Amino acid sequence: MPNNVSFLDSVNRYFDAAAPFTDLPEGLLKQIKVCNSVYQVYFPVKINGEVKVIEAYRAQHSHHRSPTKGGIRYSNHVNQEEVVALATLMSYKCAIVDVPFGGAKGGVRINPWEYSESDLEKITRRYTTELIRRKFIGPAIDVPAPDYGTGSREMAWIYDTYRSFHGDDINAAGCVTGKPVNQNGVRGRTEATGRGVFYGIREACNQKDLMDKLGLSLGIEGKTMVVQGLGNVGAHTATISQDEGGVKIIGVSEVEGAIYSKDGFDIHEVMRHRQEHGSILSFPGVQTFGKEDRRAVMEFECDILVPAALENQIDRDNAPNVKAKIIAEAANGPVTADGAEILAKKGVVVIPDIYLNAGGVTVSYFEWLKNLSHMRFGRLEKRFDEGAYRRIIEQIEQTTGKTVSERDKQMIVRGADEIDLVRSGLEETMITGFQGIYELYREKEGINDLRTAAFALAISKISNDYIALGIWP
Repeated sequence: MPNNVSFLDSVNRYFDAAAPFTDLPEGLLKQIKVCNSVYQVYFPVKINGEVKVIEAYRAQHSHHRSPTKGGIRYSNHVNQEEVVALATLMSYKCAIVDVPFGGAKGGVRINPWEYSESDLEKITRRYTTELIRRKFIGPAIDVPAPDYGTGSREMAWIYDTYRSFHGDDINAAGCVTGKPVNQNGVRGRTEATGRGVFYGIREACNQKDLMDKLGLSLGIEGKTMVVQGLGNVGAHTATISQDEGGVKIIGVSEVEGAIYSKDGFDIHEVMRHRQEHGSILSFPGVQTFGKEDRRAVMEFECDILVPAALENQIDRDNAPNVKAKIIAEAANGPVTADGAEILAKKGVVVIPDIYLNAGGVTVSYFEWLKNLSHMRFGRLEKRFDEGAYRRIIEQIEQTTGKTVSERDKQMIVRGADEIDLVRSGLEETMITGFQGIYELYREKEGINDLRTAAFALAISKISNDYIALGIWP
């Protein structure tokens, strides 16, 4: 993995670049920047008759809002610095999209694909137990979620473990988000980050002056896109961009390599092919790049490049060769600070991760609210709205003497289900978040890129909480 500068160093350099535009005192800036709490633990788990000691972390970056919030990743690359960097980004991310959480992140240093399901359950439950004992988890304390290497299955284990310790907590389901829908999860959570990325890219492409600057037409339809990584985030970004945005997918990469076709391809067919054959490299009619050359995906000719894998993928070595006009950071920290400086000089627009991949935490917030309210979204109003819409249609028919077809009538009168409300709330959040960043970018003298504007906006919002709550003297 390229490592011109550490992930945490990049985050802090972005912070330092934005801080002067906030006019805040140095002491307050330092308090916002530092990570408040880090818990490192080693715990034993019996695997195949042998005891294995597992290394794990949980970082709580900021307590300006409670609870803190952030995913848990399972990866061989997990270390304290990475977890702190991710927790730091979560604080800024939540502030930008007005989700009332402080930032947190967790990590377990394992390769999850080397363990059986029962072994992963042992590790997850023991890790959760450690968090419970140190009061690092709870619906009002710290609320984990899925991340790289984890999913709804692991979140269900966390929920069940927490509930076994806190059987009298009526809000126990709110201790973790990303749970299966049948275990107090929320519809739309799995696709949330990728859908949020789509909404963010679409909103950026709807800014005429920004598109004029890049020499691109207004709107997202017809633009070419390359996606690095077909995991949960990358796959949903690609499919939704193609299906709902009219984007042409012309390149993708995965662990086995990358493929490219200037004429584009159906992303659904590529994903089906990989599922059936175990690789994208045998997909017909495309140019292929092997495992050793998979980073070439960063240099494919396209309008929009979506790094949707891990951090530090575009650095000072390959940034000069990037041909995309827009880089949409679906992953956390895919562009290093050195790489960002080079891209800025090239005139490339980077839509920053601390805004763009906030869809996951936004819908996690909706799930947390659902758990605390003990009410499925749409349950109260769906039938009432349908009845009201039907009466409106009937009145129009009586007044005009014309009849609306039953098919059209059913489409018009349908009340909103939970998935509709979640998507609507996510769309509103991403549009409003971009508008806040873009307003600062256009109006604040000296801010020349969206990332600096995003960091400055986040720092200012967090500082307001510190001051309003009396946390800062």
